[in-house]
Amino acid sequence: MWLPIELNEHSAEPLYRQIETQLRALIISGRLAEDTLLPSIRELAQMLKCSVITVRRVYQDLENEGLLRTRQGTGTFVAAVDTDIRDRQRLESVTAAFAAAVEAGLRVKCSEEEMTDIFQRVMKERMGLER
Repeated sequence: MWLPIELNEHSAEPLYRQIETQLRALIISGRLAEDTLLPSIRELAQMLKCSVITVRRVYQDLENEGLLRTRQGTGTFVAAVDTDIRDRQRLESVTAAFAAAVEAGLRVKCSEEEMTDIFQRVMKERMGLER
């Protein structure tokens, strides 16, 4: 199985966090349905050209969150995720991304007005509502 996960080796964000964030998003968004069999740890590590230890950590973290389940001898599957949990995690994920964006803006001394303008411009671009 191919997973649409893209890694940026030049990012300050660790590889395991990049993989975990993208895999979580695929599950929470429903793009990976319940009971979907994921690649083995070794297969995914080979696909992403990273360490087996990195993928093992991702799978363990997501299993601890209740998003994955592992059946001995069978593999790792997407778990059934309650709608309330899915919605909460979906909103937490977006909130964390907004918080990181605000922190980035503050680091380079953007004003609240500049950040609001950037947010509105990006929303219009991404939602296909360009001016």
